[in-house]
Amino acid sequence: MTAPAPTDADLIAAHTAGDPHAFNELVRRHRDRMWAVALRTVRDPEEAADALQDAFISAFRAAANFRAESQVTTWLHRIVVNACLDRVRRRQARPTVPLPENGGNEPAVPRDSMAERETRLVIRQALDELPEEQRVPIVLVDVEGYSVAETARMLDIAEGTVKSRCARGRAKLAKLLGHLRNPGSEGDVPTHESKSGEGR
Repeated sequence: MTAPAPTDADLIAAHTAGDPHAFNELVRRHRDRMWAVALRTVRDPEEAADALQDAFISAFRAAANFRAESQVTTWLHRIVVNACLDRVRRRQARPTVPLPENGGNEPAVPRDSMAERETRLVIRQALDELPEEQRVPIVLVDVEGYSVAETARMLDIAEGTVKSRCARGRAKLAKLLGHLRNPGSEGDVPTHESKSGEGR
C-alpha cells in the first residue's frame, strides 16, 4: 500500500525540519484558493500577485512559529489577508486608475454571458465601494465561506466585530445593488434617507 499523503501540518513540520520540498507542496495545494482571496481583497491582479508572493515568503519564514491551534489554511489565509491589507494601505496613499474590464482582443460572447459578466462587474464595483474593514470580512465570510470564528482569528478581531462589520457592509451592498433586484429603480440616485456624511 502506498503511504497516505502528508497533511498540511505534516508539511509544515517537514519544512521546519529542513525538507526542501515540503513548502513547495504546501504552496501547490493552496495557491489557487489563496490567489482568489488576494484578488478579491486588493481588486487588482498585479497587486494580488505581489501580495501573494509577499505572503508566501512570510509564511516560509514564519513556519517555525506555526501552532497547531488552527488549520494550516486558516494560518495561510491570515498571512495572505495581512499582506493584501498592507498593499491596500500603501495604495491608498497614491491615486489609482481603474483598468478596463474587457480587453480589446477578447472574443465576442453571447448576450446572456455578457449580462452575467456585467452583473459580476457591478458586484465587484459595489464591493470596491465598501471600506476595507467591511469588504475583507465579507469576502472571507460570504465569498470564501469561512465561519465568523475563523474570520475573527484570521483578522485578529473579535467575533462580534466581524458580525457587525459584515452587517454594515451587507446593508451598503443592498443599497448599491438594489437595482439588480428592481431593474426599473433608480439605484444610483440618493434617496431622502441618504446622508452625505453617512459613516463607514
